[in-house]
Amino acid sequence: MRVTLRDVALRAGVSAKTVSNVVNGTGRFSPEVRARVESAVAALNYVPNFSARGLRNGRTGLICLALPNLSTPYSAELIREFALAAARRDLGVQIEETGFDNYERERHLLSRARRHLIDGLIMSPVLLTSAALEPTPVTPPMVFLGEVHQDTTDHVWVDNVAASREVVEHLIGLGHRRIAMLGRFRSESARLRRKGYRQALAAAGIAPSAGLEIPNPTWTTAAAATALDHYLDHAPLPDAIFCLTDSQALGALNTLWRRGIRVPDDVSVAGYDDITDGRYAVPPLTTVGIDKARVAETAIDLLIDRIAEPRRQPRRVTIPYAILPRQSSGPPPDRRSPPDRR
Repeated sequence: MRVTLRDVALRAGVSAKTVSNVVNGTGRFSPEVRARVESAVAALNYVPNFSARGLRNGRTGLICLALPNLSTPYSAELIREFALAAARRDLGVQIEETGFDNYERERHLLSRARRHLIDGLIMSPVLLTSAALEPTPVTPPMVFLGEVHQDTTDHVWVDNVAASREVVEHLIGLGHRRIAMLGRFRSESARLRRKGYRQALAAAGIAPSAGLEIPNPTWTTAAAATALDHYLDHAPLPDAIFCLTDSQALGALNTLWRRGIRVPDDVSVAGYDDITDGRYAVPPLTTVGIDKARVAETAIDLLIDRIAEPRRQPRRVTIPYAILPRQSSGPPPDRRSPPDRR
């Protein structure tokens, strides 16, 4: 049978309330009492019943983080930052995958939160909108990550339009004119990044061309490599390629390498997200850097505030970004300085 708080109290010769205070680190007790309780806990192998505790105080100590695709390096790095940030606040994190086109999965997670199986939900939705949230008194505490527009709850995001515009402006500034874009275009993030890409071209007097927008059926590295392969079978090599994520940029680098195309001598490549793998690619990848630790800290703090004050006005926090030029981008041959032959 499960060892109870009362069993520990009887063995330690104290009240059940004292055992609870020692286990939870609350109340007052002497070092001698603490030692007796901890000795009884160890001897009986007592494990606190967190489920029962949650029934009493209405909290489980568990939050949920839901991302579209757990297989990407970006997701893995973000999950780690959330786990670290949650642990510093004595919270557990349940990880869920929603998928890219699974509206029902997103709704299911909201339903679970409404049933109080978790204290709150942090979600990076692909499809969910404000209209789908149907705000009610039982809408769960939640925070959105990313670019899906809504005005019903807290939101942490990066200005994808501005960031994409700046990284494309970097490529234009190097002297590139025929700049391709590679990515999966169905999500809100992709829509905004494409908007920034087109804005940069238009501001430089370069007419956007559908023939330079290379669709990828997924966000994966392998699919991006295949998509660029198919494109280059039928189209000339662009001056530069802006990839909507670093994972896709790694696929592009692989295709270019297999074809004997030199980066950045023959074509420049830039990505988005600043995953660790991109820093160690050959050559290191130019990208948009995002402070993932800051994203996690901000989102969890907003969720904690939302749990404490369910009716407060939603807050929207914009996380800054940085353009990180690395060796995968450089000027075209006609813009390079001649070699020093002294």
